[in-house]
Amino acid sequence: MKKFATLALAAALSCAASAQDTSVSIALSGWTGFAPLTLAKEAGIFKKHGLDVSLKKVPQKDRHLVIASGDVQCAATTVETWIVWNANGVATTQIFQLDKSYGADGMVVKSDITKISDLKGKTVAASAPGTAPYFTLAWMLKKNGLTPKDVKVVNLEPQAAANAMIAGNAGLDAAMTYEPYLSAVRSKPEAGKIIATTLDYPMIMDTFGCTPKFLADNPKAAKAIADSYFEAVEMIAKEPKKSFEIMGADVKQSAEQFEASQKYLRWQDRAANLKFFSGEHAQFSKEAAELLLEAGIIKQLPDMGKLADTRFIK
Repeated sequence: MKKFATLALAAALSCAASAQDTSVSIALSGWTGFAPLTLAKEAGIFKKHGLDVSLKKVPQKDRHLVIASGDVQCAATTVETWIVWNANGVATTQIFQLDKSYGADGMVVKSDITKISDLKGKTVAASAPGTAPYFTLAWMLKKNGLTPKDVKVVNLEPQAAANAMIAGNAGLDAAMTYEPYLSAVRSKPEAGKIIATTLDYPMIMDTFGCTPKFLADNPKAAKAIADSYFEAVEMIAKEPKKSFEIMGADVKQSAEQFEASQKYLRWQDRAANLKFFSGEHAQFSKEAAELLLEAGIIKQLPDMGKLADTRFIK
């Protein structure tokens, strides 16, 4: 009888502990830069910090819709995307930086294209307006005297765009994609060439954010998410092989394949976050917003002062 009572008490305590975990749903993609969030979940880091996290794979073009519907409370995406969401009435606030791309995003072109300006009048595959690949296209074109109106854009997601180039789709002259799909193109030179990446145009950086309501109702959970992310980044440094295995499995890559793809980006620890939000974030957001206005992706600027809340990284 005593044994059963002890078991019942243990079960009750276990239920009470799990009931205290804050539930949060996060929208993201298989982009390599987001992988520490997967590691934090699979390695039990989120759980340790009192979080019951659901990671939902949602294409970037639809991520704001699941936030607006209430299906998710937080998301991972590029810095300029938060500007688009807020400008279109989807209130969201960035709370920490995830990564910076160092060649992990790029433009793949057919072998006869020698420079970006050669794309005038050509067909380019990219995700829909308001996504990182489309913004990368607009940025690269602007730096070479063109705009998206000077090319024919076919909307394909990064994986499909890379696959189309590899398959030799006769209708495409170029495609915008990112890791791990960019590495698939790197391994098949016959598919075309990578004419430019974020090493040439350093403008892709990812952040994590949530709805203002979630942050107001769950400040401790928001801090726990940030702390969990930084702990996952530390785990990668301490246990790289195990970490690469866990993160690679999520995108059907071996540990070795994932390790190769992550070489083209830098995950940002707490110190890097403090530096980033001390000035670079605001400066880049201003330049990005101007381009978004020029490209017609947004019609007006959101409140730029409400794009980020840095109290959770300290």
